[in-house]
Amino acid sequence: MGASVRALRALLLLAGFYLLGIAMLAVLAGLDWAAAVWAPSGVAVKLYVVSVLLAIPIVRGMFMLRTPKDDGAHGVLVTPEQEPRLWQAVRELAGQVGTRAPDEIRLTADMNAAVSEDARLMGLLGGTRRLYLGLPLMAGLTEAQLRAVLAHEMGHYGNSDTRLAAITVRGRVQVARTIAHFEERAGSKVAKERARQEKKNEKKLAKGRKAKEVDTTGVGLTYRAMAKVYRAYGHFYLRATLAGSRRQEVAADLAAARIAGRDATASALREIPALDSAHDFYLNAYATLGVGAGLLPPPGEVFGGVRHLLAARPGELAELRRNLPTEPASPYDSHPPIAERVARLEALPDDGRASEPAGPALGLLADPGTAMVAVEHAALTPEALRLRRVDWPELVHLSMTEYFAQEAEPLRRATAEVTGADGSLDALLNALDLGVGWEIAERLPKSEEAGSAKGRAAREFARPVLRRGLSRMVAGELIARGTARWELSWSESASLRFPPGYEDELPAALDAAVADRPDTSPLRQLLATV
Repeated sequence: MGASVRALRALLLLAGFYLLGIAMLAVLAGLDWAAAVWAPSGVAVKLYVVSVLLAIPIVRGMFMLRTPKDDGAHGVLVTPEQEPRLWQAVRELAGQVGTRAPDEIRLTADMNAAVSEDARLMGLLGGTRRLYLGLPLMAGLTEAQLRAVLAHEMGHYGNSDTRLAAITVRGRVQVARTIAHFEERAGSKVAKERARQEKKNEKKLAKGRKAKEVDTTGVGLTYRAMAKVYRAYGHFYLRATLAGSRRQEVAADLAAARIAGRDATASALREIPALDSAHDFYLNAYATLGVGAGLLPPPGEVFGGVRHLLAARPGELAELRRNLPTEPASPYDSHPPIAERVARLEALPDDGRASEPAGPALGLLADPGTAMVAVEHAALTPEALRLRRVDWPELVHLSMTEYFAQEAEPLRRATAEVTGADGSLDALLNALDLGVGWEIAERLPKSEEAGSAKGRAAREFARPVLRRGLSRMVAGELIARGTARWELSWSESASLRFPPGYEDELPAALDAAVADRPDTSPLRQLLATV
């Protein structure tokens, strides 16, 4: 489908939204005319009011809202003088696609690459082009794979996808906002009715009468009905435009394969979902691990550290590359399933380019470390930038020590409340020996099921909670003495390293301390040997 045909379709879909609004206003006007001719004056006046209230969201959706503009300000702007190799690669690829190169390249903290264009006249005229390139993505790709990704993005420019997106986005936003206005009105009506009924019930209760159950069934029904009409058009609009969007992705894939090679393009697509999963895991398990303790990784490592994880987990990444998603992320995902895209590419004839050099994509940057630091300063909040920076081993040790101390805190408080002592490990062990451990356990946070349990069942619910808290306190004691330390691992979870032989004996000692007949002597002996 050519650009002019796609532009016409986008304009027709946008016009359909306005025609729907005009049709709805016409229906309301027709009902008002019928009421004026046939209905009693009192009923007619009520219908006039309802019509006006329903017409307001329609008019607002049609004429009183602007499409939000992309300010294009995120990321770090890099000039051709700062990054000559990257700019040269992008310009070469744009030339091979047969399109104008981007006016700006911005490095971001995303596991993604994207292009945009500040088009004018709803996309009929082109504007400033920007390429957003995520450094975490570069950290996971070879140079050949990155060239395939960039060729794909240049293909969107060459196919006028970025320019015509303005019309499509305008329609989507207008439909969504109109639906939101109707739902907001319906919600407001329900809230008012609920408040009215609750106030009425309060008066009844004050007079000793029985209150009725609050019932808002049917309130705001007309608003919800109108929202349903627009939602139906919205679903049609999305499906119509997303079909085109998915064809655009396929066309961009084929352009990338022609320019960067079939194998590089297919392998890049296989890599992207694997890298995306790894990146999410890295951010949660590593990059932000120390935030609760007021810590961040060294400068440049908050987003750049993902490369350590990628290097340490080749088996897991290979599994993710093999098991590609076979369904879209949602019914309205603008991209076809990755598995479908890869299969289409791998079915192309061999172009003989499988043996091209596969150096790291970060090699296109003049100084990857400096770029990582710059992106951190652009992406992190001022509060995050003020956190203390420590190297990775220290970050893991201090963070996990803090989290263990937080987990042990409820047990410390409960011990102090029951014994009147300081809530230390020694005080807890004395309490266990005296047989008041279950009284302490009663004061610990518990699930609803555990809270309702009685007798033996209650004790079985409490035992693992008490044992876990005790193990945290023991670990904290050993860490404070300097005989245990958390150890960083990029290939598996962080582990707490105990003195030799300690790890083997600790589980049995903990079990004995929280048994029905507590015996803390094995645990005390272990603590005395270190």
